[in-house]
Amino acid sequence: MNNLIMISDNGSYRITVGGIVLLWLLTAACIKTGRPQIARRAIELAETRLVKDNWPEYYDGKLGRFIGKQARKFQTWSVAGYLVAKMLLEDPSHLA
Repeated sequence: MNNLIMISDNGSYRITVGGIVLLWLLTAACIKTGRPQIARRAIELAETRLVKDNWPEYYDGKLGRFIGKQARKFQTWSVAGYLVAKMLLEDPSHLA
């Protein structure tokens, strides 16, 4: 599975293999398509895990519950992806 966020019909979200760094890209796409609530939920989900898990590179497993087997911790690009995503939600004009 190579997705950052899986969004099911019942509204569940999860971070999976693909890298947290891509969170900003998901956020930009959600804003551009008029669905910022999806990005907000993805960021909320990331916030519950990233600090606790020491900012890993990616998550593994069918449900994205495990830190990747070879994922490095304290990844600056994971932090950067999260920060840019937050910034884009706060001020979508950065996408213009």
